[in-house]
Amino acid sequence: MTTELTLLAWTLVLALVQILLPAMLRTGETGVAYNASARDEDGPPVGKVTGRLMRAQRNLFETLPLFAAAILIAHVAGRNGALTWWGAQLYFWARISYVPLYALGIPYIRSLVWLVSLLGTILVIAAVLLPGA
Repeated sequence: MTTELTLLAWTLVLALVQILLPAMLRTGETGVAYNASARDEDGPPVGKVTGRLMRAQRNLFETLPLFAAAILIAHVAGRNGALTWWGAQLYFWARISYVPLYALGIPYIRSLVWLVSLLGTILVIAAVLLPGA
């Protein structure tokens, strides 16, 4: 399996972690009975860190389909090379870094890290679309 596909698989593990983290914190805020219910009524306000982790999760889910599609297209088209390797590395490690930065509420650096992950996706797309890349 290529490095790019391996990093895509690990990004899916990250996605699972990003589903579980805010869910666990929210259960702590609302209690198991509320969380297991149909939640017809609003629960207590979402905590600051829980809200941040929920937003980080949404952010990952906005970019992950693009990254995954680009990696899979590159793989099927046989376009793996330096651009896809670097793109996958940048995306994965930036997404790993993004979670604690968002949870801790660190501005600017978090945005810069997000841009690095976007650059990673762009590199993979460039490898797919640009001949000789």
